[in-house]
Amino acid sequence: MSTPLQGIKVLDFTGVQSGPSCTQMLAWFGADVIKIERPGVGDVTRHQLRDIPDIDALYFTMLNSNKRSIELNTKTAEGKEVMEKADPRS
Repeated sequence: MSTPLQGIKVLDFTGVQSGPSCTQMLAWFGADVIKIERPGVGDVTRHQLRDIPDIDALYFTMLNSNKRSIELNTKTAEGKEVMEKADPRS
């Protein structure tokens, strides 16, 4: 069965609540959502309200299900190259 957004790729640079909720809905409708996170830090919600050490917080998991994640430094040449290759418009 196909989904409404099947074949659509979304690069998700959002964090905390509103953006991740929106991109999660896009993923639920079939978009390929790739969450871009800061190197060494990731999304701040990975660590907020964490119940179990070294496990992603439930808050993060609830907002980012059905997404793929990558840590990417978009300020380096290598990071820019990876981002350009992932860009659905390129």
